[in-house]
Amino acid sequence: MKRTVILFLFLFLTFKGYSQNVSVIKITDLEKRIKNNSDTTYVVNFWATWCAPCVKELPDFDSINTTFKNEKVKMLLVSIDFKEDLKTKVIPFIAAKKLKAEVLLLDEVDGNYFIPKVSDQWSGAIPATLVVNNQKHINHFFEKKLTYIILKIEIEESLK
Repeated sequence: MKRTVILFLFLFLTFKGYSQNVSVIKITDLEKRIKNNSDTTYVVNFWATWCAPCVKELPDFDSINTTFKNEKVKMLLVSIDFKEDLKTKVIPFIAAKKLKAEVLLLDEVDGNYFIPKVSDQWSGAIPATLVVNNQKHINHFFEKKLTYIILKIEIEESLK
């Protein structure tokens, strides 16, 4: 009983004041957002709560999001956790990490279908990041952990 009360209080205090809304999307929804004729640079990071390198790089993505908040840059943190884990794992995770960048949950299970729609260079491993600016014909894909410095250089190049 005591553990239940402590857990409830922890969850209540963790979520109190935290309003990150996580949209559940299909790959076609994501494509519509990033494959447009906008001059916005999209940084799309694919991650999961169970992926240690992903978890390690997320603070850098969130910091980059803050650094470029007044620029034409849109950060999308796309979780590939299972849809049924949204409320029990993903939302508590982003609340605990206090992520401010937009978080989406990709509701796809067939990697053979959705992976090539992101990049033909993607083997399916995570972390994976796509940096794209369609007006400037920029489309860079990384299948590795990225750092703040690498992200900053990529974004600054896309804004020139």
